[in-house]
Amino acid sequence: MEKYFNKNTMEYSQAYERVKRLKSFYKSLAWYCVIAGILFFNDYFEHGTIDFSPFHGSILLLIWGIILAMKAVRLFIFDSEWEQRILDKQLHKGKPKI
Repeated sequence: MEKYFNKNTMEYSQAYERVKRLKSFYKSLAWYCVIAGILFFNDYFEHGTIDFSPFHGSILLLIWGIILAMKAVRLFIFDSEWEQRILDKQLHKGKPKI
């Protein structure tokens, strides 16, 4: 009974941490969209074009976008299931074949 409880508790805590990371990612993505929209629409209404120069915040948006992309890869590609698959593969690789 204790093993079952501990396993469920561990799975719950992992799921809770993943949900917290997902929530943080989606908040960051929403803020990115809001700020990018404000900057681009401001440029468009002032100058009639969208300027991608570093002095108008485009470099900051590029860096922020790269950081968001890295977070997305970590959350959606290299998640705990990926870790488990790689771990299983490494454990089976080390076993001698009979």
